[in-house]
Amino acid sequence: MHNKEQLRTELLEILSTQRQNALDAADTAHDLATHEQSVAETQYDTVGLEAAYLAHGQSQRVAEFDMTINRLKALPLIDFNEEDEIKLGAIVTLSDGMTCWFLPVCGGYKLANDCVVVITPRSPLGQMLDGAEIEEVLQDGREITSIA
Repeated sequence: MHNKEQLRTELLEILSTQRQNALDAADTAHDLATHEQSVAETQYDTVGLEAAYLAHGQSQRVAEFDMTINRLKALPLIDFNEEDEIKLGAIVTLSDGMTCWFLPVCGGYKLANDCVVVITPRSPLGQMLDGAEIEEVLQDGREITSIA
């Protein structure tokens, strides 16, 4: 089975890299927006304005990454057993071999060499898994084979 602390570390590294990319993009767009050559010469010259919008959007992405990273760091890593219902933090294996880590954030990320997929309660699979139990057959026909 997969070590949750290692998975969290891997996910935090991915998020940190993406955060840094967004921060770099925001800095670049800000520099472009404030560069002397970006000053509008006519009412139709919008290079500076467009760069300012881009810088703002990238800054919002950085803030979203910060919130996600903090939420992931604060998530208690609970060990589940076969008598437990599936809740946030559970690693679940399905009868088709798919292994999912049920988290409140980061849906769609693949970890552990693409062996574990992060799903959230908002996803269709997450909605089926929330509160389900081992050996339960889901609406899509797959059975829950293990929980950790």
